[in-house]
Amino acid sequence: MAEQFAEPVRQHLYSLNLGPQHPSTHGVLRVLLTLDGEYIVEADPVIGYGHRGHEKMGENRTYLQFMPNTSRIDYLSGLLYNHGFCLAVEKLTGIEPPERARYIRVICAELNRISSHLLWFGTYLMDLGAFTPFLYCFDDRENILDILDRVSGSRLTYSYCRFGGVTRDIDDVFIEQTRAFVKRLRSRWKDYHNLVTKNVIFIHRTRDVGVIDKDLALRFGVTGPNLRAAGVPFDMRKVEPYEVYDRFDFEIPVGEKGDALDRYRVRLEEMEQSCRIIEQALDQLPDGPYRQERVRLKVKPPRGEVYFAFESARGQTAYYLVSDGSPYPYRCHVRVPSFGNLHCLTEVLRETLVADAISILGSIDIVVPEIDR
Repeated sequence: MAEQFAEPVRQHLYSLNLGPQHPSTHGVLRVLLTLDGEYIVEADPVIGYGHRGHEKMGENRTYLQFMPNTSRIDYLSGLLYNHGFCLAVEKLTGIEPPERARYIRVICAELNRISSHLLWFGTYLMDLGAFTPFLYCFDDRENILDILDRVSGSRLTYSYCRFGGVTRDIDDVFIEQTRAFVKRLRSRWKDYHNLVTKNVIFIHRTRDVGVIDKDLALRFGVTGPNLRAAGVPFDMRKVEPYEVYDRFDFEIPVGEKGDALDRYRVRLEEMEQSCRIIEQALDQLPDGPYRQERVRLKVKPPRGEVYFAFESARGQTAYYLVSDGSPYPYRCHVRVPSFGNLHCLTEVLRETLVADAISILGSIDIVVPEIDR
């Protein structure tokens, strides 16, 4: 009889906006959470707060005029996007850059990759409440910005690559500064490991948190360090080598569980691998021109299409270009890694605590303006 009069169990669900005002979403992302107490029942990432229409701008500008836009799609690894766009147009037009230019591009691209990872490292720890690592990372990152500023004239949004080469040659000072930076960064690994990797609080905030396994990653099209943390050694520099990456000896770091701690370790190890690539590129750097002089400023590719994929700091990125024979692309599409990386959160965040959502979101390393291209 008592069971007949028992009150039904009720779920007390409510909604919470995580962002865009929350500091961990950096002002451009809103995640609509459905909560049962402190636990997440549903998570719906809402993008579009910073849409800028780069793809359409690419269709009403010449190929060269669109060059500055490329580094603003992902402003943290802008030189990598700049580099990838040049490679796509060169593949479409048949332009062959000199050997020296290929090596210079790789050196600068890997410096930009380290710069992006250092910024992620510092801001991720800031999201978790640790301030000191942020200062260490930005101190190291300033060295890279000084080096790239000297050769490209920019510290964030680069337009250094050109069809058939680069805008300016590197000199002995650039080489000396780059070698000194690599030596300096390697001396920092001990500090970073003592400060962060061995930190008990950091381990508890990241270990077994936000697991993205292989099946989930492949289902959502996750790429980059997030995929490699799941144990999949997929990197465009190895799978489909471009420029001169096939001439270098470097490894693809992978994780085991695919949790936030693995994603941290993979990015930290990737910085060391970038240092190895830079050193080998400097050792093998050939003499000769840094730019193909016969390339016209207003290129007119033949009719056709091209799809070129490369590895940015956040994963597999690609340009799809369609040419109608004019100086303007008929179609310009960019495949960005942050889209798939972000939307896997719809499953990863379920049944996790709100506090862990901050750790998980930060470990993914997304650039929302990249999605709102």
